[in-house]
Amino acid sequence: MASITFDTHQFVKDLQARGFSADQAEGINDALKNVLVVAEVATKQDIRTMEQALKELEYRLTIKLGTVVAGAIAIVAALVKML
Repeated sequence: MASITFDTHQFVKDLQARGFSADQAEGINDALKNVLVVAEVATKQDIRTMEQALKELEYRLTIKLGTVVAGAIAIVAALVKML
């Protein structure tokens, strides 16, 4: 996931410059930091990477399933010849 760079010290200074007390500015800053930690945002690149990984996984599973089916057919054919 993408990381978000955020200057919390500058944010507090900006809030105080706009009339918030130090305690209010720190409280808003803490709340915003918590929101940024909780809100893991997927970028378009993250989604493309995941889609590519899922396509690769689907391809690999298809090959493995085909191999299992081919093996099962070979076993059934061998058993039929024995009868």
